[in-house]
Amino acid sequence: MKIVILDGYALNPGDLSWDALKKFGTVSYYDRTPTEAEAIERIGDAEIVLTNKVPITDSLLTACPSIRLVCVLATGYNVVDCAAARARNIPVCNVPSYSTEAVAQFTFALLLELCNQVGLHNQSVHAGEWTSCPDFCYWKAPLMELSGKTLGIIGYGRIGKAVAKIAAAMGMKVLTHSRTQRPGESHVSLDELLASSDVVTLHCPLFPETQGIINAETISKMKDGAILINTSRGPLIDEKAVADALSSGKLRGAAVDVVSKEPIPGDSPLLTAPNCIITPHIAWAPLETRQRLLDCVVSNIQGFINDHPQNVVN
Repeated sequence: MKIVILDGYALNPGDLSWDALKKFGTVSYYDRTPTEAEAIERIGDAEIVLTNKVPITDSLLTACPSIRLVCVLATGYNVVDCAAARARNIPVCNVPSYSTEAVAQFTFALLLELCNQVGLHNQSVHAGEWTSCPDFCYWKAPLMELSGKTLGIIGYGRIGKAVAKIAAAMGMKVLTHSRTQRPGESHVSLDELLASSDVVTLHCPLFPETQGIINAETISKMKDGAILINTSRGPLIDEKAVADALSSGKLRGAAVDVVSKEPIPGDSPLLTAPNCIITPHIAWAPLETRQRLLDCVVSNIQGFINDHPQNVVN
């Protein structure tokens, strides 16, 4: 059996091993595959294709009739034309739930950085400002205590629940909003969540109804001086509206690990917005998390070979 990995660098820049895949057959590996023509050439007569961000289109499937399985090296699978794959009886498997704890942890890393400004003060000390300070302490930006504050979680799946658990441990009140209201949870309407929350964090999937859920209108309903966190999907927010709210002071701060176009374009309004932390889509990237993802991909392939496919999304 032939396996081709079209864009494996993001998952494994060299600190993991692909060897577990070799028990299934020959493995061809590529860091990146920029075009569909290159993807078609590289797939050739391979039966199993692993992709992260390389689109698997109807035309590619037509050009590569040997494909029997598509494995997505991620949870999101919008890069695959699932209907076209299904029409050819090709299962598409993703990797769900591998990054729950890592993304929850990173959500609070971003929030704590906004509240405590650790990076700013570390740079200040290394620049000599504490050495020359006449007082035993100083701070270069307002600091914020989270205990007693209200955290609004939009999207209450596995990651949202993990975030809520951390928030409760820190003494925060938690409000949630999701498509499905579950008994016993602190579920409120979106408007109530926005109006009541000191911090709003996004953990919902990207659907037509959630695209741009944070926009000029919804920001206007938020508390003055609220904080916005997005570790979910970039298009959930209107980036110009968020930048404007930061510039006006409506938002105290924002932190995003995802943007609408990745890599971030040089003219993104977020790059020049005040009090805005931007990280390059790394919430999912701890070594342990990526190993878990790879292990699940291996399990997905084994299940397919055993005629018991798992994590099939089409």
